[in-house]
Amino acid sequence: MLPQDTQPFTLSALLRLTRFWNLVIIGLAQYCTAWFLLGSHTILDMDLFLLSGSTVLIAAAGYIINDYYDVKIDLINKPDRVVIGKNITRRYAILFHSFLSTSGVGIGFLLDWKIGAINFLSVFFLWLYSNNLKRQPFIGNFVVALLTAISILIINLLYETNNPLISIYALFAFFMTLMREMIKDMEDLRGDNTFGCRTLPVICGLRKSKIFVYATLFLFVVSVLYINHIYIGLPMYYFIIFLFIPLGWLLARLIRADTIKDFYKLSQFCKVIMLLGISSMAFI
Repeated sequence: MLPQDTQPFTLSALLRLTRFWNLVIIGLAQYCTAWFLLGSHTILDMDLFLLSGSTVLIAAAGYIINDYYDVKIDLINKPDRVVIGKNITRRYAILFHSFLSTSGVGIGFLLDWKIGAINFLSVFFLWLYSNNLKRQPFIGNFVVALLTAISILIINLLYETNNPLISIYALFAFFMTLMREMIKDMEDLRGDNTFGCRTLPVICGLRKSKIFVYATLFLFVVSVLYINHIYIGLPMYYFIIFLFIPLGWLLARLIRADTIKDFYKLSQFCKVIMLLGISSMAFI
C-alpha cells in the first residue's frame, strides 16, 4: 500500500528526494577532475559549469525516478526516508523528473552534440535502471557504475583531451560505485525479496554476494595498479594512503557484516572512500 499520510511540500523534502549531498559529490568530482588534472584555468570555465550543471540535473532526475518506482520497497527498507507520496505527490515527482532530465539533456546539446547524446542516453538508462534493471542480478549495479565512470570521462570529451589520469579516476569511480551498489543490495535485501526483485543477495544469499564484492575489490586493485604501472607511474605510497588502507578497512568490516545497520554503514563508508579519491587529485 502506498503512503497515505501526505504532508506539506517542503524544500528539505525535495533535497532529500534528489540526494543533495550526493549531487554535491558529483559536481565536486567533475570540478576537481578538471582543475587538478587539466589545470587551474578550467575552474572559471563556463563550459565546465554547464557540463557539471547538466550532470547534476540528470543525476537528480535519476534519484527521483528511482524513488518513484521504489515507493513500496522503500516503505519496507527505509520508511523514514520515503518522500514520494508523503511530501511530494507521484504526479509532481514525474514533473520534476521530466523538467530536470530535459534541462540536463538540453544543456548537453548546447555544449556539444556528443555530450548531449551521452546525457540523453544517461537519462534513458537511469529510467531503465529504475524501471527494470535494478531488479535484476548485477546488471543494474553495472549500469550505475558505468554511468558514474562516464561522468568523469566526459571531462576528456569536453576539453578534447585523452588524459590517462582521468581514465584511472574514472576506473576508480566505476569500481567504487559497483561495490557500493552491491553492498546497498545487501542492505535492501528484505524489501527487495518481498517484492520479487532478483538482486544478487536475493538469488545468491549474503555470503555469496560478499564473494562478488571481494572479487570486484581484487579486480579493482589489480586494474588500477596495472594502468598506473603502464601509463602513469604514481608512487606506491599514494595508493597506500588513498586506496589500500581505506579498502582494507572496508574489506575487514564487510567480512563481519551481517545486519542492515552494518551494510548501511559500509555503503556510507564507500562515499568516504570516493571523497578521499577526489581529494587525492590535489596531491598529483
